[in-house]
This record gives sequence, structure tokens and C-alpha cells, in this order.
Amino acid sequence: MKKSVKLLWWVFGGGLAFLVILILLINLRLIGHMPSIEELENPRTALASQVLAEDGTVMGKYLSVDRSNIDYKDISKNVINALLATEDRGFYEHSGISAKGTIAIPFYLLIGKKRGSSTITQQLALNLQADAEGKQRARNFFARAFQKLPEWVISIKLERNFTKEEIITLYLNTVTFGDNVYGIENGARTFFSKDPSRLSLEEAAMLVGMLKGPSQFNPRRNPQMARDRRNTVIENMIDEGYITKAEGEAAKNRPIVLRYNKIDHNKGLAPYFREVLRAELKTWCKEHKKADGTEYNLYRDGLKIYTTINPRMQLYAEEAVAKHLKDLQKSFAQQSNVKSGKVWDKRQKDLESFMKESDRYKQMKDDEATDEEIKKAFSTPVKMKVFAWRSFTEPDLNDIDTVMTPMDSIKYMRAVLQAGFMAMDPESGEVKAWVGGPNFRYFKNDHVYKTKRQVGSTFKPFLYCFALMNGFSPNAMLPNEPVTIGNWTVSRNSEGSVGGSISMAGALAKSLNLVSVYLIKQIGAKAFADFAQNKIGFEGKIPEYPSIALGTPELSLFEMLRAYTMFPARGVITKPIYITRIEDRNGNILETSVPEKREVISETDSYTMVKMMEGVTAAGGTGARLRFRFNIPGEIGGKTGTTNDNTDGWFLGYTPQLLAGAWVGCENNYLRFASTALGQGANTGLPIWAYFMQKVYADKTLGVDPNSTFPIPANLHNDLYFNYDSNVQPGAEAEDVGNGAATDYEPVVDVGQYGEPVENQKKEEPAKEKEPAKEKDKPAKDPATQPKDPKALMPPKPVKKDN
Repeated sequence: MKKSVKLLWWVFGGGLAFLVILILLINLRLIGHMPSIEELENPRTALASQVLAEDGTVMGKYLSVDRSNIDYKDISKNVINALLATEDRGFYEHSGISAKGTIAIPFYLLIGKKRGSSTITQQLALNLQADAEGKQRARNFFARAFQKLPEWVISIKLERNFTKEEIITLYLNTVTFGDNVYGIENGARTFFSKDPSRLSLEEAAMLVGMLKGPSQFNPRRNPQMARDRRNTVIENMIDEGYITKAEGEAAKNRPIVLRYNKIDHNKGLAPYFREVLRAELKTWCKEHKKADGTEYNLYRDGLKIYTTINPRMQLYAEEAVAKHLKDLQKSFAQQSNVKSGKVWDKRQKDLESFMKESDRYKQMKDDEATDEEIKKAFSTPVKMKVFAWRSFTEPDLNDIDTVMTPMDSIKYMRAVLQAGFMAMDPESGEVKAWVGGPNFRYFKNDHVYKTKRQVGSTFKPFLYCFALMNGFSPNAMLPNEPVTIGNWTVSRNSEGSVGGSISMAGALAKSLNLVSVYLIKQIGAKAFADFAQNKIGFEGKIPEYPSIALGTPELSLFEMLRAYTMFPARGVITKPIYITRIEDRNGNILETSVPEKREVISETDSYTMVKMMEGVTAAGGTGARLRFRFNIPGEIGGKTGTTNDNTDGWFLGYTPQLLAGAWVGCENNYLRFASTALGQGANTGLPIWAYFMQKVYADKTLGVDPNSTFPIPANLHNDLYFNYDSNVQPGAEAEDVGNGAATDYEPVVDVGQYGEPVENQKKEEPAKEKEPAKEKDKPAKDPATQPKDPKALMPPKPVKKDN
């Protein structure tokens, strides 16, 4: 044998031996990453975690890649046939590697023609490696050749450990359709808004056709190329006998009809809720370990988070907020100081701060623009997209294109009214609806859980409840007279009335500040603050100052609703819950939630408070328009609330089956309504509650009955009836008189809205006390009754310099 032939055989034999050894080392996991049998049987592909509503519908996802798994039986036969006809016609004959296709590769390379030789099993092996190592198909010839070796080994292992149907299912769950969409289920839902089992022949062909080039054959970007590729797949199906010639021709002639609906975190139900939930779940993942000791990953581990959100109630809540804010914004924008821009005349520091928070500013800083260049850019009109109310049923219609300076856009967007709304079952604590603002795309700040604002008169029911527990009777007649505590005097109610007397129940119904201050003087600010802080359990600080009788504490809507559960739930406070359980990707339950309950008052006292708070919505109460303007029937307890200078408007209300609350205001408290008629809680928060309940009562599938009643405690032989009448001077009984104007909250301290000195401010002389001050009514300098920082009390009304 010639030396050259011997050398050739030695090279061939050596090469073959090297290849065998290399494959053996790969199989033994000594070279590269080779998944174990356990990993192949349970592939750890990155799966999006899903947030599911009460009825099991997907509300949103947390993802690094948008992927979900599906079973073989739930995939349309059209998809399977299109896949086999196009990607691997010998799938059922080979054992993972196509010998014919592999041997043919060199010959196709010699003639300069590309030909795919990878089987479906090999493509799955590559996909699994990409998930495990973050690697994609190599572009370099030699790197790709080396990549083939572990592919072959994994392919053979897959064929030995899985059925053909399982391999097809795994493959279709790992393929990409572009747009960060992975898996046939997400592909079907994204491009056609369909379950994958219902895909038609032409729809299945289009999706399979996209596998060759997800971007190139994307029907949104390249419709003609996508159609041509789809028709090629249909031709393949005809060739393989999966469909007849007539069926194929009919399908090829049909246009591509997309119903594109990619899940966007800015869209969908309850985006504010989902963002608050995201933060909580990230903490949960850090605190919980998987079987291998590693932390859960919210974006890759395919968790299923089952929530209490009712999709229909959520939709009604979002529509209620949008419907009312759309109308209310018109009135707010027409105020002279807002319309003219004068409200910003002395807010240059604030505007500069807002500018520095903007993406435009940060980008210019990254591009090393000078301060002068940035200032000029923010004063130059440019095309932009801003939020504007045009529809309350179609949020996407509220994006408008306009031309304005970036600084003007800051002023414009800051003057958009914000809102928070939440509804829950007061007995179980289950949160049914959560709206954190007007539009999540533009306004990310959640006003249900995160935002804390002064609560105004919605705090009064706790004061009246504490008075009830300390011997006061709902029918006791109380003085509607000026009250002085220390150096703090309240001389009249918010609408100007003073004098006469009224029952305690009537005072709560009409939200009379004079009576509230009288009550806290009798029971003591320190004792009431202790009751609110330690018995009710507010997380926010409740200061021991008399002004808390008028609602100066800063609390969240979430906290307030939690506390209000004690009224309809027979004296028991129930912490709101919004997660029922968390499952892993395999359906194993990782955690379940149960409501936390505490009895804080007796059932009799809670029922008495319910009957007192029903007076708020009765004729003469501050929430009477709930009945006479919105025609809401049934037994309803509630409370309106309005803070200093109409900055915040509140309404919290409940029926025997549902508790809900609304807050309305601007992000900055110097942007507010000029009149109580517009800015009071009865005009801002209450209509949202009313619109929501109108829809809830009309939807009989929800089972919320307007004829349900609050259960009478067993120890009460007769129902309670209260006297809401009085001899208060005319004006106090007018509907929607408001509650909490600046003069009623005003301490005799010479400070402005932010604690700056105010010049030429008219101050009220404190009334002289007719009897020596009691121990609980100490002089103003004593910190027990007067704060060191005057801002702890509601600030006085600022000097108005415009109309």
C-alpha cells in the first residue's frame, strides 16, 4: 500500500477515533454543557410567570421571554401537519438524526447550495441548549460544526427518553415567532387572538412558515413575504398528502387576517395592580427557594399567580374612573390659574426638578449636552405624543399627537387629575378591583397602595366610633358651637354654619367639623390617636393632635379600606388579600393565602356605626347625591372627605357585600380645585363609586344584590333608628356642603403651605376659654397637644393672588 494511501487511512481513522472520543467526552459531560437525563425530561426553558384573575383568565405576564407551555392535545392538527411537511418529512422514520440529510451536507457545500439538514429533534436540542446556556445558532462554519456534536448527542437522548408526540410538543413550546414571542400558544394568541387548537389551515401554515425567519416572514412587517412563505408551506402539505389540492388552493387564495394582540404591561386589566404585585413577588422570590436551593426567578420560572381580581368588576372600575375623570378634567382645566398657567409662576424649582426627572433630560445628559443646550431644547416646540381624555372605553384613543415645548408638556401632564379606586369583599378581604391612576402608560404612580394623602372627613367615622365606645349616644344632641383647644380654634363649619345643636348621628351625616372637634375635646386627642394607631392598626403615623378629628393623617386608600372593613364586617378588621395561591410551572402549590382578621369593636357598635353612616347618603347628608343623582338603591354606609383647599377628594362606601373607595387629586397639592362645589369628595370621589356600583348591580352574574341588608346583631331586639334632625342654622342641611375647608383646619400659626412665613395673613383670635383648661387641653407650647412642626396640622389658606 502506498504511503499516501496509508496516510489517508491513518488520517481518516484518527479523525474518526477523535470524533468518537469527542462525542464520548461530550456525552459524559466532560466537555461543554450536556443536559442530564433529568434536565431533558424536565427542560428548564425560560417561562413567563402569569398573573391570573379570579376566573382563571390571564391578566398579564412577567417575562424575560414571552413563553408558555401547552400539551400536544391542545395543538391544532393543521400545525402538526404543516410542521412535518416543511421541517422534517422523515420525522417518524429517523432516531433523532437524519443520516441521509447529514451525509448530503458536504455535497451541497461543494456546489455552493445551502440545505437544512437538522431534524425537528436536532432543532429542539439546539433550542434547549440556547435556553440552558443563553447561546444561539453559531454563524461561523467551524463553530457551528462543533455545535452540531452536542446537538447529535442530545437528539439521540431525546429520542430515547421521549415519544415522537412529546418531542413535537417540546419543540413547538420552544420555537420563536419574533416580537419576543415564544411557543405555539403565545404565537397563536399574539397573531390571531386564538387558542392554538382552533388555528385554521392558513393560520397554522403562516406560523410554521415564520420559523424559517421570524423577522423576515413577520406578517406585520412584511405581509407579502409572509404570504408567499405561507403558501410554500401549504404546497408542502399538498405534496405530503395532508390536504387535497383543492383545499390548498383555497387556503392560498385567502388573505392573511391578523388579530395582533401582544401582551403589553402598559395594557390589559389592572396594570397598576400588576405593578404593585410585581414588587411583592420579587420579594417573595428572594425569600423562597427551589428544590435545588436557588431562588425563584419571577421572569423565567413560569410561576402562576392566582389573584382575587374579578375581571368584570375590574373593567367596570376602570371605566368608572375614566368616565368621571374625563368630565372632571374639563372643569379643572378651565380654572383661571390652570388655564393661564399662573399656577406655575412661583414654581420654578419644582419645574426644574420635574425636568430633571424626564427621560429627555437624562438622555441629553448622557449625550453630554450643556445646561444651556438642555434649557433651549425644553423651550423649543417639538412633535410629541401626550395623554388627553377622548374616550373612557378605548384607552388607546387617549394618545394624541401634538406640538408643544417639553416644558409646556410637563406643566400640562402635571395638571392631569389622578385617582385611586379599590373594591373588596369586606368579609373575606378579597380585592375585586384595583385602579391606581388614569393611564398606566403615562402615569406610573399607584394611588391605591403607595400614595399617602390627608384623608379629610373620611377619618371621622373612627372618631365617632370611639365616642360611641366611650358612652356617647347617636341620638345625643351635641353643640354646633365654636371650639377652642389650647391655642387652636375652629369657629365655624366648612360651609359657614355655626350655632344650634344636632344629634351625633346627624353631625356625622352632615360632616360638621365643629361637632367633631367638640368630640375630640371630650374624649382626648391622645386617647383617640392610640385607638387609631394601636387598636385599628394604621401603619401610617397618627399624631396625637386635636386636628386629627378633621382628617389630617396621611394614609393610603388601601389602609383606609382595610380599616373600614370593621363597619360592614361586624367589628372585625380584615386585611385585604389579592393572591389566593402561587404555583410553580408544574402546578405544584408553593403558597396559599388566608385573610388576617382581628376583632376591634363589638358587633353592636359596628352595626350602630353602619346605621349612622347610612345617614351620609340620606337626604341632607354630604353623600345624598348618591341616591338622588345616581339612583343607587339599597343599604349603603359611607363617608365623603375633602381636605384643605379642596386638594384631595374622597369617598368610601360599602354595602353588605362590597366595600369600595375612591380618591381624586393631583400629584402636587398646589394643583387643586378653586371651589368646594367642584373639589369636595362628593363631587370627585363619590361619582366614581356610583358609576362602578351602577355597573355592578346591573351585572346579575356577579351576584351583588342591591336588596341585601346588614345583619342585625342578635342582642338587638329592634332595629336602630336615628334622629338626623337639628336646629343648626340654615345652610348646614344643604346637599353636598363639603367638609374640611381651610378655615376649619387652620391652627393659629403664621405659616404658609410649605411652612414659609406668610405676610399680611389674616389670623383668627382664639376665643377665651370660659373655664380653666383641663389636663388634656394643655397650652400650645406643650408638645403633647401642639406639634413642634406646624406642618403636622393642616396648613392655613395661602394668600390668593389670582382669581
